[in-house]
Amino acid sequence: MTIEHSIGAMAAEPVDLSDGGAGRPAVVLQVLPALGPQGGVERGTVDVAAAIVAAGGHALVACEPGPLVHEVTRAGGRHVDLPLATKNPYRIWRNAARLRDLIQREGVDLVHARSRAPAWSAWLACKATNTPFVTTFHGTYGTGTAFKRWYNSVMIRGEPIIAISRFIAEHLHRVYGVPARDIRIIHRGLDPVRFDPERVTAERVIQLARRLRVDDGLPVICLPGRLTRWKGQMVLIDAIARLGRTDLRCLLVGSDQGRTGYRETLERRIADLGLGGVVRIVEDAGDMAALYRLSDVVVSASIEPEAFGRIAIEAQAMERPLIASDHGGSRETVRPGETGWLVPPNDPAALAAALDQVLGLGVDARQALGRRAGAHARATFTRDAMCARTLAVYREVLDRGRPPR
Repeated sequence: MTIEHSIGAMAAEPVDLSDGGAGRPAVVLQVLPALGPQGGVERGTVDVAAAIVAAGGHALVACEPGPLVHEVTRAGGRHVDLPLATKNPYRIWRNAARLRDLIQREGVDLVHARSRAPAWSAWLACKATNTPFVTTFHGTYGTGTAFKRWYNSVMIRGEPIIAISRFIAEHLHRVYGVPARDIRIIHRGLDPVRFDPERVTAERVIQLARRLRVDDGLPVICLPGRLTRWKGQMVLIDAIARLGRTDLRCLLVGSDQGRTGYRETLERRIADLGLGGVVRIVEDAGDMAALYRLSDVVVSASIEPEAFGRIAIEAQAMERPLIASDHGGSRETVRPGETGWLVPPNDPAALAAALDQVLGLGVDARQALGRRAGAHARATFTRDAMCARTLAVYREVLDRGRPPR
């Protein structure tokens, strides 16, 4: 599959949405399940809403409310409270009628769906109103049954489809037969202000270390990510055991989101290996930028491929040594031996060897790697680039006009 043109088709030039047709600003509606808890989908929605407003357009976000609603309104967008998280077929049909009415009432020019259940309602509403429909494919989703493949198929009905990585673009082509011409690859972007190592004061790092009870002078290994098996927390625990060291601290930072069984399994494994004083589960660090600066090594040990891997670009932007699994989006965000390390997935021995290598780096080598990683992340994976390319897709669709009935 040739996908380079999918990236090159998106201009980096400023996009003007002040004219969406008929001499009025373009009205763009984004739909997703909810505006919280914060993740890549939610953060991207807020960032793009702000970019739409800055480009002269009107930004609407329809979903269930959450912590990020105030950020949408603060950016000049408007949140519309709709129960779009439901997977109930009857409610999806009801939501389609609500979205149809919203599209007609607000004069929506384009709908951008970011998740499957809301996408079904949005697609039906777009068909009823002859409104352009764009989707973002955020993950591989499950494809084990014919029903799951059909349920996922709404995400390939976008014209075009945004893929968050080359890995996802290739998945779209391989599994669903989507041609390259219908895909626009837009990597996720980070906030260069929030993830700027120069802005993280020593006091912030010290306060976080105290709150997390991290002893002074001990190396810190950190794996951020919600507590779910595929994120690889168990692999890291086994790798720490192989290191045979007690003069370090390992933080597994993330919520179990109600999956208490897996958390209990992790805690039992930590106890069985005698790592109770070394490995600790932290529900929420709060200050993620300070957490990265506190860490001597950041690990992304996902067993299954990351669709993109936000942790990888954030850690690199904060100039920390990174070890990630060698599959999925990590192959696009990490330059092995230059900005970080890639190791075989689900391989505690390989991860332990990489940890030993990173922990043995001298000060000069560590700082040089950090500078390279930071420059790479800040030049390649920025919020502004993500937003500019997304708006370029909107402009492409708006210039094309309404789809034929």
